Amino acid sequence: MQSFIDQSVGFIENHQAWAGLVVGLLAFGESLVLVGILLPGTTVLIIVGGLVGAGIVQPLPVLLAAMIGAVLGDTISYFLGKWLGRGVVHKWPLNRYRREIARARLFFHRYGFAAVFVGRFFGPVRATVPLVAGMMGMNRRRFQIANILSAIIWAPVVLSPGWLVAKGADNLPELDATSLFGLAVIAAMAAAIIVVVIVIRLRGRRDTRA
Repeated sequence: MQSFIDQSVGFIENHQAWAGLVVGLLAFGESLVLVGILLPGTTVLIIVGGLVGAGIVQPLPVLLAAMIGAVLGDTISYFLGKWLGRGVVHKWPLNRYRREIARARLFFHRYGFAAVFVGRFFGPVRATVPLVAGMMGMNRRRFQIANILSAIIWAPVVLSPGWLVAKGADNLPELDATSLFGLAVIAAMAAAIIVVVIVIRLRGRRDTRA
């Protein structure tokens, strides 16, 4: 895993023109069923955020690529679930990950639309919730709304830790208006995610008591 991370980051550093494509593929793999369970994509993307903050990589291509890759990965996972049906969990290779799929299924059964949206931000269910949504027959339009909106928020959020570290807390007062606006947007997105997670947890506790 560490070798993959080092090679990916090194390639992006040495070939900045390919940064968008590499990030898009990582986001795609991170969101794709089964692949996302094994791929350390999030770690690489956080480091790439540091390269953006250091001015080595341009932010816009990386952000757009991360969004598009994430949307495509979830879309393919959704259609695989819809096409293969519920019996796919008993077939190789997914039969080796029944616990992860069962967790995603319970998460989706409780929260539906919100599970698809919030699931992208939780490692244990990120790569399995879209598959489960397809298996359970979730409406295609509702799925894509949750898929696209969550990808738009997820991309800057996953890149922001590395970006902040690269900028350094001491340098934040010196940032230009565009950077400060971007930071405010990231903070607002993170706050929105926290609020949704709290609401889901409270709802889960209420359902458990009921």
